[in-house]
Amino acid sequence: SFTFIINEEKKCKDKAPFLVLLISTTAAELQHRNAIRKTWGNEAAVPGVDIVRLFLLGIETKDANEDVLLRESEQYHDIIQQDFLDAYNNLTLKTLMGMRWVASYCNGTRFAMKTDTDVFVNTVHLIKKLLRPLPPPTQNYFTGFLMTGHSPIPNKASKWYISEEEFPGNRYHPFCSGTGYVFSGDLAAKIINASLMIKYIYLEDVYVGFCLNAKGVEIVHPPYSLFNIHKVPFSPCVYSKIITSHHIWPHEHILYWKTLQEKKH
Repeated sequence: SFTFIINEEKKCKDKAPFLVLLISTTAAELQHRNAIRKTWGNEAAVPGVDIVRLFLLGIETKDANEDVLLRESEQYHDIIQQDFLDAYNNLTLKTLMGMRWVASYCNGTRFAMKTDTDVFVNTVHLIKKLLRPLPPPTQNYFTGFLMTGHSPIPNKASKWYISEEEFPGNRYHPFCSGTGYVFSGDLAAKIINASLMIKYIYLEDVYVGFCLNAKGVEIVHPPYSLFNIHKVPFSPCVYSKIITSHHIWPHEHILYWKTLQEKKH
């Protein structure tokens, strides 16, 4: 198990938030983080709803500037970091760090969402359309862009290569794309618990699917086209009715959010 270098253990001390946003990032993505802080990841984005925002980081190679990150952390108090190397093959460790944080320091949250800095999340639509209507207490709830019937890719040149040794089966369990999945707060501890028994693979979304399967959790089919793994061409009309859109640049986070806010009035 890895150690927290930067932690925010008091973020939920006197409150049980409605939603915790766990946003996977790397140190270099400061512009993305700043754009998200001002837009859909603003903790006051949805009036009357308690949102907690956290960016998830590993450590860079030795010469990287931890001081800069510490200053950012002191300014915003929205960064958690453990001492694993921040590499593509460690994305599962990053997600598990977020899950462990929820389980340890914020287990009263109703919901959590794991997403990435290049994903636009319509937090208003997520909360009002998908989560608010669910009866409390919601448990064993997990949804997102559902992937079923996927097989391991045996091609070593592929970004998603998995060896026979790592995964001997011919079909993955159902999982949700790591671009954005939403789950009830109780699942963080269950996923962490399952991870103690399940052999590590670096495909974090597939791995979380394994953990859900081990706990007998069935993924909920979301209403059509709320979660998107590609870039949805922007229009206020379309974006007001979706939850995620992928491959978003910092200036687009800002522009899209601003346009959506203006259209509401």
